[in-house]
Amino acid sequence: MKYFIGIVLFTLLFISQIYAQEFSSSSGLIKVITIAKGLEHPWGFVFLPDDRILVTERPGRLRIISKNGDLSDPIQNLPKVYNEGQGGLLDIALDPNFTQNHFIYFSYAEEIDGKAGTAVAQATLNDRVLENVKVIFRQYPKVIGDNHWGSRLVFAKDGTLFITLGERFDYRDKAQDLSTDLGKIVHINKDGTPASNNPFLHQKNVLPEIWSYGHRNVQGAILNPDTGILWAAEHGPRGGDEINIIEAGKNYGWPQASYGSHYTGVPIPDEHASHGFIEPIYHWTPSISPSGMMFYTGDRFPQWKNNLFLGALSGECLIRLEIKENKIVKEERLLQDLEERIRDIQQGPDGLIYLITDNDDGRILRLEPSN
Repeated sequence: MKYFIGIVLFTLLFISQIYAQEFSSSSGLIKVITIAKGLEHPWGFVFLPDDRILVTERPGRLRIISKNGDLSDPIQNLPKVYNEGQGGLLDIALDPNFTQNHFIYFSYAEEIDGKAGTAVAQATLNDRVLENVKVIFRQYPKVIGDNHWGSRLVFAKDGTLFITLGERFDYRDKAQDLSTDLGKIVHINKDGTPASNNPFLHQKNVLPEIWSYGHRNVQGAILNPDTGILWAAEHGPRGGDEINIIEAGKNYGWPQASYGSHYTGVPIPDEHASHGFIEPIYHWTPSISPSGMMFYTGDRFPQWKNNLFLGALSGECLIRLEIKENKIVKEERLLQDLEERIRDIQQGPDGLIYLITDNDDGRILRLEPSN
C-alpha cells in the first residue's frame, strides 16, 4: 500500500512539474503553467469575453479552449486553407464590437488555380459554427510558393484593420512595387474597402489599400497603447530581423536594404536613411525570427509595465524589451531553457501573460509571478 501511495505521489509530482515550471528573470522567478496542449502548430489566439480562448491551428482548424484547458472540436464552416510550407490558418482577431455583432476575422493562405496568397475573412461566431463567412481581402497577385505570408491582424483605434503581408519569398523585388500587395502592410475598413486615410488612396497605378511597403515577412504587429501607432516585427534573411514603427506611406527598404545577408551569403547594403528608407529602431543578427508582439499594460508584473514582448521562433525564447522615447534600451531573453518556438503572445484579462508554442504538440502557456 505504501509503495502504491508512493507511486501515486511521484506521478502527481511528475505531472505538476510538466504543467508548472519556474524560470529565472532579472526580476526574479516566474512560473510557467501549461493550461492546454495537443494543438498542432497553433498560430494565433485571442480571449473571448467569457475568458475562453479562440486559437488557430495552421493545418486549418479553429478551436475554443475552455477555462479548464479542454479543447473543443474544430469549429465548423472554415474555408479551405492552403496548408503548405508556412501557409495555413494563421492569425485571428475579434471585432472591436464583438459583444454586439460576434464578428471574428482570420487570415489564411488561400489557393486558387495553383497560385496562392494571404486572404482575410470575416465571419459570425455562433457557438461552434461560423456563419456568413465572407472574404474581405485577398493579397494581389496570387503567386506560386508556400513561404512568407505575414498575416498579423491589428485593429486600429478607429476600428479599421491593419494586415501585414509577406513578399512571398521568391518575389522580394515586388516589396518595392506599389502595384502589388507583396511585402506590404495594408489598411482596410471592416468591409474590405481601403481606409479613407491611406497615403496612396488616389494615386494612379498604386493599390489604394497600401499603408507601408518595403517589408519582407512581418509576423508581429501591435498598436502602441500610448500613441495608437502600429509597431511591427519582421523576419530578415540571414540576420537583420527588425522592429519598425510603421508610418503611413513610408518605405522600409526590403530588399534594397537590410542588416542581414542573402541566404547565398551575398551581403545586402545596410544603409536605410541615405536611400530614403525608414531605419528600424532595433534589429537582430543572428536571426531570432520574431513573431507575435505585446505591450504589457497589466499590474501582475508591475516591473514590466509598458515593456514590449515578442515571441521568438528560431530564437526559442520570449524577448522582453524596455523602451524609452521610442528606442529600445534593454533586452532580456526569457524562457530559454523551455526550448520552445514562441509563436504568439497575449495579455490575458487577468493581467497575466499567455503564450502559444509552435510545434506538432503545441501548448498554451501562462506566466505568473512566482511568490
